[in-house]
Amino acid sequence: MIKDLFVIGTKYFSLTAVGVKILFAAALLSVPFRGIAQNTPRVSSRIDSTQMRIGEQLRYQIEIEADSTALVVFPEGQTFTPLEMVEATDIDTFRNKDRFNLTRKYALTQFDSGHYTLPRQKIIINNKEFYTDSLQVTVSDIPVDTTSQKMYDIKPLAEVSNNYSGWGKILLWALIGLLVAGALVYWFFIRKKPLSDAEKEALLPPFDRALLGLKKLEESRYLIQSQYKEYYSELTNIVRAYLEEEIHISAMESTTEELVARLELLQQSGKLNLEKPTIDNFKNVLKKADLVKFARSRPETRAAEEDRKVIENVVVKTREAIPEPTEEELLQQEEYQAKLERKRRKKKRVLIGITAACLLLITTGGAVAYYGFYQVKDTVFGHPTRELLHGEWITSEYGYPIITLETPKVLRRAEVKLSNAMKKVISTNQTFVYGNFTGNFHVSASVTTLREGVEFRVEDAVQGAIATMEQQGAKNIIVKQDEFTTPSGKKGSKVYGNLDITTPDGETIKGEYIMLNFTEKGAFQQVIIVHKQDDRYAKDIENRIVNSIDFKTQ
Repeated sequence: MIKDLFVIGTKYFSLTAVGVKILFAAALLSVPFRGIAQNTPRVSSRIDSTQMRIGEQLRYQIEIEADSTALVVFPEGQTFTPLEMVEATDIDTFRNKDRFNLTRKYALTQFDSGHYTLPRQKIIINNKEFYTDSLQVTVSDIPVDTTSQKMYDIKPLAEVSNNYSGWGKILLWALIGLLVAGALVYWFFIRKKPLSDAEKEALLPPFDRALLGLKKLEESRYLIQSQYKEYYSELTNIVRAYLEEEIHISAMESTTEELVARLELLQQSGKLNLEKPTIDNFKNVLKKADLVKFARSRPETRAAEEDRKVIENVVVKTREAIPEPTEEELLQQEEYQAKLERKRRKKKRVLIGITAACLLLITTGGAVAYYGFYQVKDTVFGHPTRELLHGEWITSEYGYPIITLETPKVLRRAEVKLSNAMKKVISTNQTFVYGNFTGNFHVSASVTTLREGVEFRVEDAVQGAIATMEQQGAKNIIVKQDEFTTPSGKKGSKVYGNLDITTPDGETIKGEYIMLNFTEKGAFQQVIIVHKQDDRYAKDIENRIVNSIDFKTQ
């Protein structure tokens, strides 16, 4: 009995040992398989609907379950083509024991109807690629009920009033001033003004003017009203003026004897072929006129009329007695006329110049009073930063992760040499610059990504930027620091203050700077603006650039 029990016990013990070994081996084998199953990431995706209308948005979600130490990269940008990504949310993370569940949602849309395939999306986990399943999406048209919805014609074009500002206003006022000046010059100097009767008579040749004067004297009422003195005064003035202009003698201021003596002298020298009876008749009329004017003599009316005829005969005979001018005399007359014409033109040019100068002075004074002295001065003579401010601005994207800026000129890529020590810390650096640091206006934007595991401090980056500014000629840099938020809500730090800039010529000028620092998507973005302290337009340029800073979320 004991022996049987021993045998049974021995067999039991043996069986138990074998079972234990088998169980132990199974346990050992099960441990690694279980560990592998837990370390394998799981990727899944889902969409809220496979049916949508044109312009609607679908919600596409990618879920990943991975180890807490796993490095996960979700899809970025337009990888959902033919659907368009509108928005991508931040990654939601929550812990599930020793693993993480990562979720990211995308808003997708399409503006053309049809059947589309949403392609597989690539997710990188610890440098390994995983893919989601592709999906079919149907985009439907929006039905339009034309029976209940009225149809309207296209509206006509609407006129918009012009808005003149800056240069426009100045050019408008300048144009108005020029038009006014042109109108005044035309009215006073160019326009052919209608002539009065006196002006028309003054333009007549001396002979015609003398005959016309005698004709008017004949039709006058002097003799009817017994105004003999006035009659003979006008009669002698007509003939004296004619002789003075026609034969160039001083007739108006000469006495009767002096005038007759000059005529006789011209006759004797052959310069005036006037017969002696004509001179004698003329002398008798002049003496009679002297008696009427100074001795109050009253001749008969018929005698006065005869005296007018005598004077008319003297005028006619005198014209006939004047010899034809020689060629030399004609040339002298032409030269004299040309000289007179040059004088008239010169006088006209002087008057036009004075008028234009006065109008320019008035226009400039009005512009200075309305816009200010410096505004007019900079508009007329130019100002480098004013041209930047009022020129055509450009909105562009720089670096990656992308920083968006609006600047007066496109920023050009600049090569930045990194030392060996910096290369151990910095993965990539992209710098874009406009202007010279010592020039009128300077702006730069840089995007820097660091190597994995490097501890980053914004303060160190700011100190490095200030040190670079000092290397480029900045001195006495005053540093102020404050928090900063862009109009789009991105937070960063602002470093600003004054500095002295040393130009290559050794001149020192006062300047201002602002340095904006951001950390977006694991990268460091920095915008630096430097300008002269007394620049009237630089501050407006700076504010416009600063207010345009934004970062792409895709």
